[in-house]
Amino acid sequence: MIAQSIFLLSGSPVKKSDIIKLILGDRQTNQPGESFIATSFAPTNIALCKYWGKRNEELHLPMTSSLSIALPDHGSEVALSLCDAEQDQVKLNHELILPSSKFYQRLSSYLDLFRTEKNERFNVEIHSTIPIAAGLASSACGFASLVLALDQLFNWQLDKKSLSILARLGSGSASRSLWDGFVEWHVGERADGMDSFAEPIHAVWPELCLGLLIFNTNEKMISSRDAMRETVETSSFYKNWPQQVSQDLFCLHKAIEEKDFELLGKTAESNAMLMHATMRDAKPSIDYCLPETIAAMQKIQQLRQDGLPLYFTQDAGPNLKLLFCENDVAMVREHFNVEVVRVFSSSMTLL
Repeated sequence: MIAQSIFLLSGSPVKKSDIIKLILGDRQTNQPGESFIATSFAPTNIALCKYWGKRNEELHLPMTSSLSIALPDHGSEVALSLCDAEQDQVKLNHELILPSSKFYQRLSSYLDLFRTEKNERFNVEIHSTIPIAAGLASSACGFASLVLALDQLFNWQLDKKSLSILARLGSGSASRSLWDGFVEWHVGERADGMDSFAEPIHAVWPELCLGLLIFNTNEKMISSRDAMRETVETSSFYKNWPQQVSQDLFCLHKAIEEKDFELLGKTAESNAMLMHATMRDAKPSIDYCLPETIAAMQKIQQLRQDGLPLYFTQDAGPNLKLLFCENDVAMVREHFNVEVVRVFSSSMTLL
């Protein structure tokens, strides 16, 4: 369990390294086996109520709580070990990543937090089943799988609450990628963020499906992190965001409890639309939509008027995620070239 110590830092801001010390304690000196390879998988998660805006940039503390659903078999698998090299060795889908890349630098900076010796170097092999930086939460599952691998490599034996906080230090949404099914990330109130973590919602909805409607897998022009910051700082619409999130979370919990698909779908869709409205109101305006994105939204809304219970959600990218039920899979496929994900598979675990 996480230690209940309170930081007394003479008014200085809490750093990521402070959180690492608090959570790991004596485990921070654990030495991994030189030949041991830790492997782990974490699913990507799609937010039905979005995380958009930080109250603390350093610790990735959110302005609001958020709620997501994991996609089984879609995510990131990491193989992690020590290596005898001058710098970390990083491969993504069997391709060597250069130290000059933003991907490498972000990953290596995160690993700096956990090195037991300054000259300790890691070999990191990542296999991702989703596109990177295309609005499909690749950072979320990436850092979650990395944290799980670190836990194995150093034999920390941490609980999921602690691992959720550590994952959040890499990417906020990563706090939600440690579980299958529905997951809620609690906003928390503490300045050190020790009460800002995710936990699963123990509910199963076998009929629920999600469709991946992919228009572009290229890296987006502006990162989620930068877009989020600019929105919070410059959008006049953002002041309404926290109150709306509170209402949306209430509706989503009710929808999940009662298996009310219409309530789930319309809440997730309106939440996504408001998030993108705050971005378009930023200065300069931020718009991730492609013409294909807009056309698909309009088609979905028309199909719904014609009687097909179909909704969408959109993250920081041009691609859409469709929400529908098992009975309507054939009809959805008639209208869209979509990959169907049955989000509650028989093999998943909600622990």
